[in-house]
Amino acid sequence: MAPGPTGRPATIYDVAARANLSIATVSRVLQGTGPVSAKARAKVDEAARELNYVPLRAARSLAVQRHEAHGLVLPDLAGPFYGDLLMGYERWAGEHGQSVVITVTHSNPDPRRTVMDLAGRVDGIVVHGNALDLPTVQSLRKAGVPLVLIAHPPVRGCDSIRSESAASAEKLTTRLLEHGRTNLHFIGDPASSYDVSERYAGFGAAHERRGLLVPKPVRVPLTEEAGREVAEKVLTATSGRASVGRKRPDGLVCANDELALAALTTLTANGVEVPGDIVVTGWDDVMAARYVSPGLTTVRQPMADLGRVAAERLHERVTGARTRARNDVLPTELVLRNSCGTRPPDGAVGWARDEQMQEL
Repeated sequence: MAPGPTGRPATIYDVAARANLSIATVSRVLQGTGPVSAKARAKVDEAARELNYVPLRAARSLAVQRHEAHGLVLPDLAGPFYGDLLMGYERWAGEHGQSVVITVTHSNPDPRRTVMDLAGRVDGIVVHGNALDLPTVQSLRKAGVPLVLIAHPPVRGCDSIRSESAASAEKLTTRLLEHGRTNLHFIGDPASSYDVSERYAGFGAAHERRGLLVPKPVRVPLTEEAGREVAEKVLTATSGRASVGRKRPDGLVCANDELALAALTTLTANGVEVPGDIVVTGWDDVMAARYVSPGLTTVRQPMADLGRVAAERLHERVTGARTRARNDVLPTELVLRNSCGTRPPDGAVGWARDEQMQEL
């Protein structure tokens, strides 16, 4: 635990002294019981943040006993990605006698307080992507809470796990450029997550290696609705005047499969030939990618394995089996299907073995 003013873990009394408020007022703020003025709440929050205060029950549990429970903090639960991640995590945790407490921060007005409270009910916490801001992650680390980060830039003292993104995105983009595509658009916001920023970096590297100007990303959320909207703009675009760029793109390199599947089905439903008129690629390799027509070219990342490894790494830190942080990067696979227009002719000998799934 992070030391308070006297060198011991910070307590509610330290918070009260720092905030210059009574213990009763501080307790009401921290426990969420009873009316408290906005000014008093702000003072308590600031004091708790400065002291890296974690509720006493968390300090007691970390020092004396274990809850046999992991906290899993996610930004959202929408989409197929989180289902596979949870399956991998809970399967490992269940096999090793650990329960999992899930917290979702999307639309949470005060995720920091929620997670600091969670720290008092679990032995350690796994954080996915941008579910928490960096100051909150740092506060948990300084408070002595075992932490594992998934799809997040490495943080000193924390374990981190991610799937490889930049090299596979560069390989995919290079393949499209080599097959004659001259106006590729990256669909997705690199600022939305570390993984997406890495995918855009690989997209850019492929252009730079060929001496090409790197197109700016089309910054949209990673949702089906955004994918449909991008496709609708492509449908209204004409050569030389397009609402998604200077001219109509001949390829959409999407940051996830939800964007790609929505764009692909919208385009084909309106008479656009994929891959003849435009290529579409995704990322994740969700189940629907294999059954849509044309099949979706994508990059398969080991979503269940990300969850499994995260659970294992947190258990190692909680039990003391390992004290030094480590960073794991799991491999991805390029899966070529008809939507990219670079698939060898049907019946090509050895294609399924050598080309469909290429481990990077």
